[in-house]
Amino acid sequence: MTEVLEFFFDFSSPYGYFAAQKIDALAEANGRTVRWKPILLGLVFKETGMTPLTSQPVRGEYAKKDWQRMARYMDVPWQLPEPFPVATQAAARAFYWIDDRNPDQARLFAKSLYHAYFGEGLDISSPETVADIASALFADKDELLTALKEPTVKRRIRDETAKAIERGVFGSPYIIVDGEGFWGSDRLWMVKKWLQSGGW
Repeated sequence: MTEVLEFFFDFSSPYGYFAAQKIDALAEANGRTVRWKPILLGLVFKETGMTPLTSQPVRGEYAKKDWQRMARYMDVPWQLPEPFPVATQAAARAFYWIDDRNPDQARLFAKSLYHAYFGEGLDISSPETVADIASALFADKDELLTALKEPTVKRRIRDETAKAIERGVFGSPYIIVDGEGFWGSDRLWMVKKWLQSGGW
């Protein structure tokens, strides 16, 4: 058993947004902590052959209704942004840059990005928007914008996504607990049971 839950997600993932509302409290209630790990679903889809939900006939329309229903059930702000989905490289790069300095701030930043996109409909694909959100919390905007252009920062998110794929991560959210993978926000109840029982 390990203390840390690994929470893999894409900032353009509605189900990742819903899971992000509960994952920290779920872990804390069971004596664990969470390591937030953004990935790029675009790279994952290239590897797995999957496509965004909204591009899939029938299933896409169901997903849109399901997201609305989930938001009402959880009582969290929700709107399907336009455009959707968006590229999340800038958001993920900024997260890891902040995470290397202060993981608690990075987690707060991630939650703020999710709220900005799915709660307010802001286009978080823009480095400027990402930097504005970070600077409203704690980061220096100009320093962050400069960092987002650095080759090492750009490569980091690709490396993190590649490592996640190697470990079997194929969607968002994907939670690894004690080496066991759980896909989807609808598996949080199972994660809870696993934590409480020590697995099965």
